[in-house]
Formats: sequence, structure tokens, C-alpha cells
Amino acid sequence: MTGVFIVDDDFMVAKVHSGFVAAVEGFEVVGTASTGGQALRDIERLRPDLVLLDVYLPDMTGLEVLRRLRAAGSPSDVIVISAARDVDFIRSAQHGGVLHYLVKPFDRRTFEDRLRDYARLRGSLEELEEVDQGDVDRFFGGVVGSAAAAPVTPKGISPETLELVRGALADAGADGLSATECSERTGLARVSARRYLEQLVADQQADVRQRYGTAGRPERRFTLRAGRRPG
Repeated sequence: MTGVFIVDDDFMVAKVHSGFVAAVEGFEVVGTASTGGQALRDIERLRPDLVLLDVYLPDMTGLEVLRRLRAAGSPSDVIVISAARDVDFIRSAQHGGVLHYLVKPFDRRTFEDRLRDYARLRGSLEELEEVDQGDVDRFFGGVVGSAAAAPVTPKGISPETLELVRGALADAGADGLSATECSERTGLARVSARRYLEQLVADQQADVRQRYGTAGRPERRFTLRAGRRPG
């Protein structure tokens, strides 16, 4: 198993990324951290194979975490995952020896593709005692190749949070969820949960129906469409 350590100050984003990692065969999350200091301590203790590192942290930048990891001789590979688009950030990450830089927002497929690329290339190197130029080109070209384009989502809709809500619907099964129940399961405000549920309906990933009780207004319940459930 490839051990992955996730560093992100947003607990919901870390939760979504943990779910992404767990869904890819051969990968497991060995720890998470919401600050740079915690990340440095736990990475030294756990020695993960791969660190998924955000740039914006409350106590230091992810680039400072990267610098300290390299200064300490950490063997962990690092992929930066951040909304930071500043060229200087990207150059600093590259100079720090990151394998890839994923720009938020991105979709689940892009994330999983990067993990599978990493696993394939890491495995191919471990099988070799020495390499030729073709092997080297495949490694560096495959891991730090062209960045995937971010998916187009409506303003105010985060792909990570949308995936969190989608996962809650999948777990709910055929009975589905109301906006209130989705709020309780995901930690989102009720109005935000309803907005994301309605976005899934607009994307034709979910259906909504009215359920009438004995009294009061009918309740709107959302269910994930057949064939849209995670494998």
C-alpha cells in the first residue's frame, strides 16, 4: 500500500480528499494535518510515501513545510494541491522538488489520475536497477506533465464540497436526504446543503421528489441517480 498524508487547513476538503485516496486501489490515508507544524511532526513520525500539501496554512505556508521537509532529508514525495495560481508559488514548489502541482478546483477523475500516474511510475522505478534516458523521460514527463484543466462549475460551487454532498447522497441509499439531513451529515449550513443538492439535480446526477407527511409542508428529498453511485 502507498501511504498518503494529507495537509489542508479545511477539514471538509481534507475529508473529501481522504475519500478520493481511499477509492484508489493501492492507496491509504495514514494521517492528516491542518497546520504546518503538525504536518512536520507527523510526517517525520509516519514517514508516508506521498504528501498531498496545501499552500495556505494558518501557521506557515506549504512551501515552508516543503523546504523544511527537504532540509530534514524527508524521503516522502510531495504533490502540492492548492488554489494558489501565482507563478512564484509554482516555481518555488518546482524548485523544492514537488512531483506535481494540482490547481484547485479540480474533479475527482483528475485527482485519481494523478495518484495512478504516481503509483505506476513509482512502481516502474522500483523494478529497475538502472535506467536509460527513455525511462527518465517517462518518469519526469509522466509525473510533471501538462496540468489538467479545472472543470467549469457555477460561481460559489466548490467541486470538493459537491463531491462531499454527492458522497452523502450515495451513503443515504434509496431513501435519499432532505437538505436538513444533508446539512447534519456534511457539516454544511442548511442553505448551502440545499444549494449543492440542487446543483447535483441540475447536473443530472440526482433526482428530487416531494414527500408528503401528515401535516405541514411537503418535504423535498434528494436521491442519487441510478448508475451514479461510486464503485
